[in-house]
Amino acid sequence: MIKNIFIVLLGLLLFVVPVVLADMNFNSSLTDDQKQIFDQILAPLMNIYNFLKYASTIIGVLMFVYAGITFVTAGGEQAKKEKAKQIAMGVVIGLILIWVAPLVVRYLVK
Repeated sequence: MIKNIFIVLLGLLLFVVPVVLADMNFNSSLTDDQKQIFDQILAPLMNIYNFLKYASTIIGVLMFVYAGITFVTAGGEQAKKEKAKQIAMGVVIGLILIWVAPLVVRYLVK
C-alpha cells in the first residue's frame, strides 16, 4: 500500500514539477513590493532555521562532550574508543553541514 502511494506521489512530482517550471520566467527581476512580500514570507522561516541551527549546535556540543567522556573512560576497550570517534566525527560533519549550508546557498543564488 505504501509502495503504491509512493509511486503515485513520485509520478505526480515528475509530472507537476516540469509543468510548473515551464511556466515560470526566471529572467524577470522582482519589483520592490514583491521583494518586500518575499522578505515577509522568508523572515519566519529564517527564525525557525536559526533556532534549529543553534539548538543543533548545542546538542552537537553535548554529544561531543559525551564522545570525549566515552573515549576517556574507555580504558583499553577498543570498541568504546571507536564508538566515541564515530560520534565525534558525526558531530563535526553535522555541525559543518549546518553552518556551511547557508553560505553555499548564498553563493549559488548570487
